[in-house]
Amino acid sequence: MSYAIVGFGKIGQALAHAFARRNINVTVASRRPPEELAPQARAIGPTVVAKSLQDALGADTILLAVPFGEHGEVAKALPRWEGKTVIDATNAFPEPEELDGLPSSAFVAKVYTGAKLVKGFNHLVAATLATDPIVEGGHRVVFLSSDDEDAIAPVAALAKRLGFAPVKLGKLNEGGALVHARGRTWGPLIFQDLFKKEQ
Repeated sequence: MSYAIVGFGKIGQALAHAFARRNINVTVASRRPPEELAPQARAIGPTVVAKSLQDALGADTILLAVPFGEHGEVAKALPRWEGKTVIDATNAFPEPEELDGLPSSAFVAKVYTGAKLVKGFNHLVAATLATDPIVEGGHRVVFLSSDDEDAIAPVAALAKRLGFAPVKLGKLNEGGALVHARGRTWGPLIFQDLFKKEQ
């Protein structure tokens, strides 16, 4: 299984640190040419290699870590997405009107036709995501959701390899909506709202 991180901002670099910590090979790419990313990639670890976007998209599993508004441009870089797993780590800040009430990942899934899309790694801020997820004997949680049940198992296995504790939330419009960003909040406030409704 090969992995690539598309987007090398704060979240992309944090994810690269997670791979480097476990000595897992990963390709990184962004809109910038790979030679500009290479020094930073090497500084993170020897298993992190900067390549062109086209080369990075040859990976089996692609972690999407670009700003939400750029997901469509990445989708255009491949004519076909069959056989690919896309892990959507984006958040729609602020929530665009064109989502038509859909969770942002359901909207993203529309343009990655044929890919297996899994929402994940989006609820942790970059500084937290970059640190060792094993804390005081426990494992930091990563929430996963997908409309393709078969897609979640390998992503959960990857999360475990990276040291996280994966929690499956079901489909994108069900449990996945719990970690769908709303305005500039997500996760804790949404869970709090649901708890209040149940009381």
